[in-house]
Amino acid sequence: MGEMKVGLVGVGLMGHGIARNLAAKGWPLGFLDHPGNQPVQDLMDLGARRVADRQQLAAESEVIVLCVSGSPQVEEVLLGAAGMLAAIRPGTVIVDCSTAIPSSTARLARLTEEAGGRFMDAAMTRTPLEAEAGRLNLLVGAEDDLLERMRPLLGAFAENIFHAGGPGAGHTLKLLHNYVSIGQATLLSEAAACARKAGIPAQVFTDALAQGGGYGAALDRIGPFLLEGDTSRMRFFVSNAAKDMAYYLHMTQDLAAQNHAAGGVDRALRSLSEGGYSEGYLAEAPAFFDSLGGDVPEG
Repeated sequence: MGEMKVGLVGVGLMGHGIARNLAAKGWPLGFLDHPGNQPVQDLMDLGARRVADRQQLAAESEVIVLCVSGSPQVEEVLLGAAGMLAAIRPGTVIVDCSTAIPSSTARLARLTEEAGGRFMDAAMTRTPLEAEAGRLNLLVGAEDDLLERMRPLLGAFAENIFHAGGPGAGHTLKLLHNYVSIGQATLLSEAAACARKAGIPAQVFTDALAQGGGYGAALDRIGPFLLEGDTSRMRFFVSNAAKDMAYYLHMTQDLAAQNHAAGGVDRALRSLSEGGYSEGYLAEAPAFFDSLGGDVPEG
């Protein structure tokens, strides 16, 4: 049974599963009322409270879990008008489960310490299906003692926890992970669109990859769409994939690291966004590439 009072910002596709598991497993939970939330009646049936004001939620919480889109949204929640940092209690722990730019995360960690709190990044991998099942992977950037203190809470919604280092390291690992994951999904989607134009049956295409070097998580998630039109394995918006690739490129520039292949993935995803598919699921990208046709523009 949890004892710390938890405030959650961002009851979206991933945040809903986090909230449901926390409430179901006994953690006192308040969540920010927001038009972007998923339906929340099930959370309220479990005893979770809806809170209209960010600073009120901050003042009432010992742990604040953020599950929003990215760095601009995290900065706005914490530092903007009615920002939560101005209202936290001494010792409040902020757990940022978003995908963010590591340099921004490091700055927010410093500001949280100055405000009397503690900060950890706990970026998520896997999908909304695993979020609802309480089986997320968390990529954590935190001091050792804080991670150990927070393990019971994190374990309420995570199956695996990977400690990457201090604050910011979790978001660094998340961008590395998402570059590989999104890159594979984008490559597979372009290949599937090309296969369809060449007249290769989808079943033969997926079977050949599954028995060879093309097998992997991307095929497991996009294959059902190719065969049955099922998007449930990868309900991840193209806009989010494009945002994550932009963050990865930002990070490589900060680190003076190579990013040639990443640039290609970025251009491919931007072509989908510019083609009107930004709010489609990445699982549908084979159909989007098929619709666009032609070469991905340079630049």
